[in-house]
Amino acid sequence: MSCVPTRTDDASHRPDKPPKNHPTRLARLSPASRFQRPHGPPSGDDSPFRIRGADLSASIAVFLIALPLSLGIALATGAPLQAGLVAAAVGGIVAGRLGGSPLQVSGPAAGLTVVTAELIQRYGWRTTCAITVLAGLCQLVLAALRVARSALAVSPAIVHGMLAGIGATIALAQLHIVLGGTPQSSAVSNVQGLPAQLRDLHPAALSVSVLTVAVLLIWPRVPGRAGSIVRKVPAALVAVAAATALATLANLHQPLVDLPSWRSHALPELPEGPVLGLLAAVLTITLVGSVESLLSAVAIDKLAAARKKPTVRVPRTDLDRELAGQGAANVVSGALGGLPITGVAVRSSANVAAGAVSRNSAMLHGLWIVVAALLLVPVLDLIPLAALAALVMVVGVQMVNITHLRSVKKNREMLVYAATLSAVVLTGVLEGVVIGVAVAVAVALHRLTRTRITVEEHDGVHRVRARGQLTFLAVPRLSRILSHVPPGADCVVELDGSFMDHAAYEALHDWQTSHTAQGGKVEVTGRAGGRISEPADETHGCCRPWTPWRNHHCDDRPRETDGHHLASGLSSFQRNTAPLVRDELARLAREGQRPSQLFITCADSRLVTSMITASGPGDLFTVRNVGNLVPRPGEESADDSVAAAIEYAVDILGVDSITVCGHSGCGAMQALLNSPPDVSPTPLARWLRHGRPSLRRMENRDRAWARISGRLPTDAVEQLCLTNVVQQLEHLRAHESVARRLAAGSLQLQGMYFHVGEAQAYLLTSTAEDEIEEVFDRVAPTPSPLEKSRV
Repeated sequence: MSCVPTRTDDASHRPDKPPKNHPTRLARLSPASRFQRPHGPPSGDDSPFRIRGADLSASIAVFLIALPLSLGIALATGAPLQAGLVAAAVGGIVAGRLGGSPLQVSGPAAGLTVVTAELIQRYGWRTTCAITVLAGLCQLVLAALRVARSALAVSPAIVHGMLAGIGATIALAQLHIVLGGTPQSSAVSNVQGLPAQLRDLHPAALSVSVLTVAVLLIWPRVPGRAGSIVRKVPAALVAVAAATALATLANLHQPLVDLPSWRSHALPELPEGPVLGLLAAVLTITLVGSVESLLSAVAIDKLAAARKKPTVRVPRTDLDRELAGQGAANVVSGALGGLPITGVAVRSSANVAAGAVSRNSAMLHGLWIVVAALLLVPVLDLIPLAALAALVMVVGVQMVNITHLRSVKKNREMLVYAATLSAVVLTGVLEGVVIGVAVAVAVALHRLTRTRITVEEHDGVHRVRARGQLTFLAVPRLSRILSHVPPGADCVVELDGSFMDHAAYEALHDWQTSHTAQGGKVEVTGRAGGRISEPADETHGCCRPWTPWRNHHCDDRPRETDGHHLASGLSSFQRNTAPLVRDELARLAREGQRPSQLFITCADSRLVTSMITASGPGDLFTVRNVGNLVPRPGEESADDSVAAAIEYAVDILGVDSITVCGHSGCGAMQALLNSPPDVSPTPLARWLRHGRPSLRRMENRDRAWARISGRLPTDAVEQLCLTNVVQQLEHLRAHESVARRLAAGSLQLQGMYFHVGEAQAYLLTSTAEDEIEEVFDRVAPTPSPLEKSRV
């Protein structure tokens, strides 16, 4: 949801009213956007000159993870160990500053380990650096062409299979170092050489490796309060530190890290070799690095949106800018003699979990890498190579993700996954991805042509089942089967597929219309039996996809005024909507309600809360009353029901924010304006007394009047509707539970105004914690976050 700040000078429009002391801000609620934290603390500050405490602490946590991993990945590729540190520093500083994902941390990643190792063996290290530069330039070109989202069109089964294949290859290679030997040139050779390596174990390397793996597996599972404390230290750092301590104290003789002088650091040279081979190498680095970085950025967006603390809003990833940042980082890394760079999911997840709020965290992590590379060389030289190999081996095994495997199996893409994984292990990354794409296309074509259509008759009802995708290829069979249904018979068409093209739709629709005209009945259902279409009615055109909530009829029948209309609506819900929401409601029934917002609004029948906020079950804890009033606590004849709802939402449910929503044409505000002071104490009059402070606020000439869309309100009713929202927010602050959470900084208050006739929603923001501005402005509609992030 986007917030557009504006500034209005009250004195320029109302000379009889003094200007406010604070600038005014408006946030426009996009009708299509989801109503989640429309207002909150300011978004993360990307300024390089302002460092938040959360970014500083998160950068240290990420640095402690990145340091051993960078050395381990450099070891796994066969590159100089310093190359891993160069890539980590450049990934943090350059990609962190220029990239489009504020919380993503870039550096040398396991996903490129196999590719880089093969390039080093074939062309040498300095040529590999030049290939990295060329791959970075390709990424810059792709970013300029704005094709970043196209990379996300690759099937998840191919991506997961590629990562799993890379992980398996890494694990097989590093296993030889863990056992004290030397890895072979390919995964197949590593498997073939494993029996001989097992017969020639090196106790020193094996003991260090076993300790490293044990710490990596046990450290995240330390139970109790002590576990929550020790887990703040990264497991990778603890494992490498423990292995180093063991090797040093026990005086184990084995290869250690050897960082040579930076004066002898190798820089790139002009690439030499077959042109086609070099082009394939550049393409592989570009493809794998880009896809991994973009997928990681999308995943980090989800992690950042799901966390509750800190509540600082972080902008969503600009994928084209992120691709450009990765390209620039690869150019710099290759030019400085570093490994290829991608967005790294492990470090990025740790960055989010540590509470980072801006890109400064990633940049600081890169700075700490530079400091360590310059000042901690004597300490780093004590690390056993077997410890780094064991660390990278565990990372490789974890790349075969069980969660991804279940998702692939659920979507019936195991063949694509297995083919990609096997091809990557046996042939290489680029060849494996190409084979995976070919298998995915073949599977898709097979599904399009393997549509089963059957018909059976039971108790006079003919049931036609279409299993698979209905495309033009299936139209002849579909028409032939439908022709077997006798004229005038009842028929149920069950579509058990996820796709129907235009040709199939027209064939089914034409037959449905013809069969209905002959006196038959047709019901088209999905897999769950829920009706998904009805016979077309050519004489009426008023129905729209949003009409299920609209109180309307598409014919000239008299409108029902008794309970039959409600019963008809309930029947429609059970038939059409319940099958679609049953699983989600079952989950909510199991887990209980955990709404993020308390929404206080008017009981007006035209105010459809779920529609204007695009919310669903479990999103909002809603309180509706006449006039969206919040009685001030302690007043005579105060209403305990509203206070009880506030206390329950704030203290029990732990909502993050409370919204008071008013609307145009409010009958309660009209009654409040027209009612004389000595009106008889009817229940409505007694209730409206809680709105009198709003009336007095509006009549106070020391306050500037509210404005809407750059103008004064059209009448006193509209002015009171706007003023009432602000006044009820002040009443909210007087409630003890609200005041306590506000003081702790864990709750937000926000005002909202919905203009019914314009279908326009507005949000008010405060410029100071104790004051809320009474100014509104109108903004043009903007695309929803869903449309912006669609892949």
